Amino acid sequence: MIRQEQKSKALDHAMWLNFEHRTDNKEYGVVQSIEHDYLVIPKNHPTVEGETFEILPDSYASLSYDRIAEIFADRNSLWFWEELQGMFSTANGELLRFILAYDIPLEKLIRYSLSARGYDKDQKWVGFNKAKEIWLE
Repeated sequence: MIRQEQKSKALDHAMWLNFEHRTDNKEYGVVQSIEHDYLVIPKNHPTVEGETFEILPDSYASLSYDRIAEIFADRNSLWFWEELQGMFSTANGELLRFILAYDIPLEKLIRYSLSARGYDKDQKWVGFNKAKEIWLE
């Protein structure tokens, strides 16, 4: 059980845990506690029978600039947001402007990089040829 004061941060934490545990069938959700904070808990946790879970977003595709500002201003941010922020904040500014100016397809660069590691979408070794089929489809 993980406590978060902010609902948005609890939802983010549950999203990460669901991704992290995608291969072992553990599913996490968020419920509001009686103390008005939010709990990130496994959905099969015995204390949540009859509880209503908050609805998790399907993706971050509609992430607003205000939400990004909130995430980046958090002094105790979730590790994955901190890593992403670090990747962009330490990148050369001209390179970031180049990416935007010429519509560099970041998704394709990420997929190519993942294909070169030889793992599938669940982090299982499948070899380089199979990984290329999976990531570059």
